[in-house]
Amino acid sequence: MAFRGPKVWLWRWRRNPLRRRADAVEAWVVLGAWLVTVLAGVLAGLTATRSVEDGLARERVEWRQVAARLTEKAPGTASDHPSTSSGDKVWGNVRWTAQDGTTHTGQVRVGPGSSAGTAVTIWTDPQGHLVSRPATASQAQLRSSLIGALVGMSAAAVPFIGGRVLCGRLERRRMSQWDTEWARFGPLWGRKTS
Repeated sequence: MAFRGPKVWLWRWRRNPLRRRADAVEAWVVLGAWLVTVLAGVLAGLTATRSVEDGLARERVEWRQVAARLTEKAPGTASDHPSTSSGDKVWGNVRWTAQDGTTHTGQVRVGPGSSAGTAVTIWTDPQGHLVSRPATASQAQLRSSLIGALVGMSAAAVPFIGGRVLCGRLERRRMSQWDTEWARFGPLWGRKTS
């Protein structure tokens, strides 16, 4: 769209003998669609951000570190993988006791060749189920901001696309009306006056 200058960009609301009713309707549709797009995007984004932040904060409070023990020797040997800090870990079976006294088992990543009975630090939820390490405050803020932005853009897309579809229909209707009027008055222009 070309820049029309400061005096022309609100032309649909100005009094003008050439302005049609369809121009005013389209102007209100565009304005309404933009307002709903911005409001829906901002509200949905903020709500999603707050919800994710609250959930991750609750995880940081409720999830606990628990000492677990390997129930059997981990696959592989430590000599095959001299450095496990690079991410070379294997799945090992562990057992732990939850806060309510129940015993649980699960699988976690451990160093290859770790012997049975080796202590492993794990994270559990209030029910004693195995969970991943909770996000730090800065990780939670980044994650909630990204999710909020994605949800906001997705929510804003619905009224934006709806407004574009409605403007397209109005444009097709206007073109159809012009075709009808042109068919009626076009032949009159071809007459010669003598």
